[in-house]
Amino acid sequence: MAKVLAQVQTLYSWFVKVVSSLRSPFLLFVRLYWGWQLSQNGWGKLHNLPHVTEFFGSLGLPAPGPTALFVSTVEFVGGILLAVGLLSRVTSFAITIDMIMAYVTADREALFSFLSDPGKFYVADPYTFLFAALLILIFGPGKLSLDTLLEHLYGKPKT
Repeated sequence: MAKVLAQVQTLYSWFVKVVSSLRSPFLLFVRLYWGWQLSQNGWGKLHNLPHVTEFFGSLGLPAPGPTALFVSTVEFVGGILLAVGLLSRVTSFAITIDMIMAYVTADREALFSFLSDPGKFYVADPYTFLFAALLILIFGPGKLSLDTLLEHLYGKPKT
């Protein structure tokens, strides 16, 4: 019995090692795919600022013109930074706030149905960007990022 248990432990350890080796490629995929999507979203908003400003005004947001420009720029630049893995956690934090505010202002019903009707929550537009940003915020950009390259070249910043 002990021999079987040792084999199971060995197989499990091997499985964990293989799956763990996929962390950085997975985070790279998340960053590239959702960073690109977010930058395209921001680019589209930047090229339609009058429409975005009008939409933000209809939501009752203060200073809809500057707010539209700010949000569009955060999404465009943040998406690019996320994709290449530069300032990843700061960028992810900004995107997280942006997406939470998108829920609060434009998809409030979906936000409040988080527990009662989760389907409404996760089909809302901000969900996938919020989820991707939280993944990078919590787990970091992975080894395949500019953050990691700069860390190797210049060392970890002192806290």
